[in-house]
Formats: sequence, C-alpha cells, structure tokens
Amino acid sequence: MAVKKAEKTTAVKKAKKVAPTLEVEKEVVVKAEKVEKKSADETYFYGVGRRKSSVAQVRLYAYDKATDADFVINKKKLKDYFPGANLQNTFLSPLKAVGLYGKMRVTVLVRGGGVTGQIEAVRLGIARALVKYDETTKKTLKELGFMTRDAREVERKKPGLKKARKAPQWAKR
Repeated sequence: MAVKKAEKTTAVKKAKKVAPTLEVEKEVVVKAEKVEKKSADETYFYGVGRRKSSVAQVRLYAYDKATDADFVINKKKLKDYFPGANLQNTFLSPLKAVGLYGKMRVTVLVRGGGVTGQIEAVRLGIARALVKYDETTKKTLKELGFMTRDAREVERKKPGLKKARKAPQWAKR
C-alpha cells in the first residue's frame, strides 16, 4: 500500500514537469514624466519640513518665469505626485501667501509617511526656505500657521492592549 502511494506521487510530479508552462507578459505604460535637473550652479534656499514620519527637503530657486512644471517632487511634476486639487493648494499656499507664486522654482525630495504627512512636511519646508530667502515673510507665514511644526506622532502599541490605548473587552466571569 505504501508503494502505491509513492508511485502516484511520482506520476503526478512527472506530469507537472512535462506540462508546458505558459507565461503571459504584460507591459505597463507609465505616463509620469521624469523631470531633468536644470543647472547645478544656481543658488538655492534650503528648508527641511517634517510631519508624522515624513521628511521633506525643499530647495527654492529664484526664477521669474516659473510655471506649474517647475514644481518638482521626487523627480515628478506636482500634478503627477499630488494629483488632488486640495493637495496642490496646500503645496502652493506658502508661495501664494507671500506673493511669490510664479517667481520661484521648487524641487522637493520627500520620504516616509503617507500623503497627508508628506504634503504637510513639504509645506513646512517651503515656508522655512521662504524665510531664508526673505526674512520679512516670516510674520505672514507664522500668522497663517505655516511655520509651526506639528509634532504629533503615532503613539506606540503597548503590550496587553490591542492598540496604543484600546484594551480587550473586560469580562467578569
């Protein structure tokens, strides 16, 4: 009886080896364009923004003819990286507040976290870089809350609990 089982398993293995495998290859077309670096000799103003677990490194370049294509995040255009209109407004809000929209070229390297954390980290980084560019903009940006680092982080999970503070249901008996 044990011999028959062994014969069946080898027969199945041989059948699997003999059967041809069909592999389907699919090509995925990505429309997001990578933006090339402009000249490296230009002077820029640097700012770092943080929110939750996101860190954004922002560089502002003075450029009189800036368009929407001059806002680059992780080598992608603003509309490709943050497609939502409210996210784009958050990105541009410090520039519009001080009247420098269309006069600055922005490049950002952002890592970690989710969409909300990243966009708010970028906003803080832009605000800090604008202050380095022109010290008089600090009052306006501070009044609008763009200069404040939101220090709230996710609280860690504790042992014996389901989440940071949520405990399992208590049963008397």
